[in-house]
Amino acid sequence: MIYVEAPNKIQPVDYVKKSIFLAGGITGCGEWQSHIAEELADTDLVVLNPRRKDFPINDPTAAYEQIKWEFENLRFADQILFWFPPETLCPILFELGAWSKPIFIGIHPNYQRKQDVEIQIGFVRPDVKICYSLTELANQVIAG
Repeated sequence: MIYVEAPNKIQPVDYVKKSIFLAGGITGCGEWQSHIAEELADTDLVVLNPRRKDFPINDPTAAYEQIKWEFENLRFADQILFWFPPETLCPILFELGAWSKPIFIGIHPNYQRKQDVEIQIGFVRPDVKICYSLTELANQVIAG
């Protein structure tokens, strides 16, 4: 696995490898991205993580840079993994059906809008099997 955390750029040599973007809760929730990265450590994937260890909240240019990084890497990624943690509501539901590329969906059993995600996926991507733990989600990615 090659790990790329915002705002770092993917290296040109890694463009030939399959990549996965870690979409989901960042603000007000646990740091689930490292768990997924550990689970995917033995793969050949390029893991694109938008969650920075140290976001410069007082830098007025940081939000623009962050959103641009996410925009570019969501489009670059071959696959997108979504995780809906229980601690916060994630305002990314609109992104779920917007992708024709492979997506992986994980919902914590206590996520407050679990039913909304399940219904929406049933409409727009009925082929996607929803997972209810990070380990199950990582295993689904590994299985391809």
